[in-house]
Amino acid sequence: MRGSDKHNSPKMVSFSGIDGAGKSTQIDALRTRLTECGLRVRVLAFWNEIACLKTFREAMGHSIFKGDKGVGSPTAPIERRDKNVQSPAMTAIRFFLYLVDALSARRVVKKALRGDADVVIFDRFIYDQIANLPLNHRINRRYVRLLMKLVPRPDISYVLDARPSEARARKPEYPLEFLIANRDSYLALNALIGGIKVIPPFPIEKTSETLWADVCGLLSSPGPRDTAPGNGPVNAPPRLLYAGTGEASALAPRGERPHRCQDE
Repeated sequence: MRGSDKHNSPKMVSFSGIDGAGKSTQIDALRTRLTECGLRVRVLAFWNEIACLKTFREAMGHSIFKGDKGVGSPTAPIERRDKNVQSPAMTAIRFFLYLVDALSARRVVKKALRGDADVVIFDRFIYDQIANLPLNHRINRRYVRLLMKLVPRPDISYVLDARPSEARARKPEYPLEFLIANRDSYLALNALIGGIKVIPPFPIEKTSETLWADVCGLLSSPGPRDTAPGNGPVNAPPRLLYAGTGEASALAPRGERPHRCQDE
């Protein structure tokens, strides 16, 4: 593989999932392999590059809800209190925050499309915000559909599925009950808006190979990319794609199964 022509827009890939699902590990592995192939890769972390009003959000979690600061580890667990705090008032606040985030994401994506990277990887995307909403309520689902009309969608959007108990063991920050509900919310979100590829909780190496094959297929199949807000990439199926298994492939339309490619 080689760097794309300067007139081509970069391919965009996003990674989402519950805390402890292994997103950082897979992003680092994918970036390394793409870079070794001579491609220019840019990683954009949602919290650093897109999220707005971060001081206000951190103040709510630390000062108001008395959550711990920092990052949890197996030897030093913490108790965060932010996205796991649920109430009608917090849902209303999130409606405002996520609208601002969506407008910011729209701006950042458009800027990235004008950049010189071959591949742009998003470490979390707007999906990770929306998954914090109770999607069993009709008004919340309507809000999500409207919000997604504002945000250009990546060429491939991944949710790394994980067993909540194992994810919490790796990154103990939130109660297990919340992680279970949050995982369900990601799957409900995909059922609502479609076009997300869910990677089962494979071992790390198998997940890496599944992602690599998929991204190779994306890079070897250049074509027109529809970046209109909410439309997503051309041919993105509006339904669940459970990637990496025979059962999953049966859900994907012909011609959209992951392709293999070799390192060059």
